[in-house]
Amino acid sequence: MNRDEYARLYRLEDRLWWFVGMRRIAEALLLPGLAADPLRILDAGCGTGGALRWLAPYGRVWGVDRSTDALAYCRRRRLTRVCQASLLALPYPDAAFDLVTGFDVLYHHGVSDDVVALRELRRVVRPGGWGLVRVPALPALWSTHDEAVHARQRYWLGELRAKAEQAHWEVVRGTYANTLLLPVAAAARWAKAARRAAGGYNGESEVQEVPGLANAALTAILWLEAQWLRRADLPLGLSALVLLRAR
Repeated sequence: MNRDEYARLYRLEDRLWWFVGMRRIAEALLLPGLAADPLRILDAGCGTGGALRWLAPYGRVWGVDRSTDALAYCRRRRLTRVCQASLLALPYPDAAFDLVTGFDVLYHHGVSDDVVALRELRRVVRPGGWGLVRVPALPALWSTHDEAVHARQRYWLGELRAKAEQAHWEVVRGTYANTLLLPVAAAARWAKAARRAAGGYNGESEVQEVPGLANAALTAILWLEAQWLRRADLPLGLSALVLLRAR
């Protein structure tokens, strides 16, 4: 991503509805893995560090990212256990962590082989440890947002499952998320695509400030989904997630 995008992430990810709500969803899926003693946790593709701060109460947290701009923002947050590296060659020994997370990073142009990246995540997790991977879902929803954040692709859940299994993970759960807002998001993206085809829309990232009441309402929608995901999976959505166990 470009520098402006990282600056926006740093400014918004602690309060913007999408980040807050998706952390609640991740927490709902991770409850089995977070119930243990303090964990050794790696957030792969940690960006500007929002997830590192969220995960910190569960143990000792490390972060890795390819971008020096992203890591500079992590250090602004006083996060010191971060380093620059690719998901394709993680600078950690085998079985170093109890839990690894990868939030919207596997899809990136910088990850040229997602199976290799998943295999690296598996390598650094102890036997019986956990992984949680989230990616943008539904290829038909490809938009200028994906281009702005340097995406390589969007995924079907079945594709993500198959690649995780190919990388020697056990898939404990697989689900879509951000389901309730899917019709609105799809209509908005297709409308933007039509405007762009007509020469009236250049495109930008969808990570933008939202007024307070709207932000609270959207956060509440994702909170409702998190409550649902404590009991059952969702059939379709803007994101796909897999909860993984190291065999």
